[in-house]
Amino acid sequence: MKRLNTTPKQDGFRMPAEFEKHAGTYIIWPERPDNWRLGGKPAQEVFVKVASVIGKYEPVTMCVSRGQYSNARHLLPDYVRVVEMSNDDSWIRDCGATFVVNDQGEVRGVDWTFNAWGGLVDGLYFPWDQDDKIAQKMCELERVDSYRLDDFILEGGSIHVDGEGTVMVTEECLLSEGRNSKMSREEIEKVLCEYLNCEKVLWIPNGIYNDETNGHVDNMCNFVRPGVVVLAWTDDENDPQYARSKEAYEYLSSVTDAKGRKLEIHKLLVPSPVLITKEESLGVDSVDGTLPREEGDRMAASYVNYYTGNGFIALPVFGDPNDELAIKTLKELYPDRVIEPIYAREILLGGGNIHCITQQLPAGK
Repeated sequence: MKRLNTTPKQDGFRMPAEFEKHAGTYIIWPERPDNWRLGGKPAQEVFVKVASVIGKYEPVTMCVSRGQYSNARHLLPDYVRVVEMSNDDSWIRDCGATFVVNDQGEVRGVDWTFNAWGGLVDGLYFPWDQDDKIAQKMCELERVDSYRLDDFILEGGSIHVDGEGTVMVTEECLLSEGRNSKMSREEIEKVLCEYLNCEKVLWIPNGIYNDETNGHVDNMCNFVRPGVVVLAWTDDENDPQYARSKEAYEYLSSVTDAKGRKLEIHKLLVPSPVLITKEESLGVDSVDGTLPREEGDRMAASYVNYYTGNGFIALPVFGDPNDELAIKTLKELYPDRVIEPIYAREILLGGGNIHCITQQLPAGK
């Protein structure tokens, strides 16, 4: 498969919105014991659930290390494709290819540089070299050409697009020191617009409180459809999340998208603070160079980090009273999709959520 020297915009390719048609979904199997408790066994049960739910609606590919291949193949249903692939951890949304399409239905991949959310400045683990190869391997598996950016760091969870020229990000993440600190905001915008084929970048100030990804947008705000977003929200003015959500709401209320539309904003209440227990903390190996999981740490729980698939929404829930409210809100916003709640605490303990462990393969035409 070719590595291209042009850009998607030059070639007439664009990043489709997540709510557009998928050809399939990619996931990476969890196992590293310094991130997933008890050797990843509890998380593996949840990943099986996620893959099984998504697999009812669209093809799923599970990427698995050599040592875990037999175990994963045994646990996963037959309709999930299992592929042996070296990796450093399970966040394929962030390290995997961003797929782009053209009007003829062709698909290509964008291969950003991945440095584990901040490299040696404030990254979450070292090394990350196997994860940085994931995008190319995905493109090889799908037999599509790709664009490689050796000088631009980006994670898939740090961007959302509406499919009509608008990309949404957070300043907290994209302007962080551990990513593209030598680039100006304007230079970063130019790269995003060239490689996603967008016309306008919306810069939400901050993401979810205490999000170790430096505030990925996928945990804070999402496009329901062009011109309509959901925003993580709390009514508790004493919660550190309140100021962040209020700031985002005010910003989004003041801007228009690439088509000149004012945004329709729907608030999605976050659950009550989800804290790591002593038992959960003790189940994670302590390793130099990896972010520890300490008892009492607040996790970045949000219902906004859902996955929009073919006819369904995979929604993280946490055993919180706001679970039912989130289900109700999304049923109203997505009347043509089935809401599939999945208890996601084990994924959250690893530092992410359902959206973080999935990556769409667009259908093209």
